[in-house]
Amino acid sequence: MPAKQLKDFLDSHNVKYVTIAHSTAYTAQETASLAHIRGTEFAKTVIVRIDGKLVMAVLPASYHVDLTAFKTAAQGKKIALASETDFRDKFPGCEAGAMPPFGQLYGTPVFVDESLTQDKEIVFNAGTHDELIRLSYEDFARLVQPKLATFSSGAQAALRL
Repeated sequence: MPAKQLKDFLDSHNVKYVTIAHSTAYTAQETASLAHIRGTEFAKTVIVRIDGKLVMAVLPASYHVDLTAFKTAAQGKKIALASETDFRDKFPGCEAGAMPPFGQLYGTPVFVDESLTQDKEIVFNAGTHDELIRLSYEDFARLVQPKLATFSSGAQAALRL
């Protein structure tokens, strides 16, 4: 169970967190709405392929990945959103689209959009489509040590290629 693996990891690092159970939801915006969480506080994980390698792009649920900005931030040459078949086996036990943003548990680099650093706490999927974890952004950053960059566009903007 992915939530257990993540909780064990957090517990082993003495991190305080809250789990939130909710009805099954498949999009970040729907999940945030069901759990009564602002879209800017809910951190969604998008898997991106940069120069052939998979990385996690973590950004607010109400934002979209700006691939041009992400490519620049990651100093890559070729970039694309990864398909589910690209990463399905990379995150064992996790439901597709519900991977927690803890790349070190899966050997995957993590990039966090700087807009998430403005929140005291973040909430994210715990590996399933019906459970979330809330913890301080400070603890998240300390454990994950993500690369910070600006690579998102607001909710009204379309995904840019």
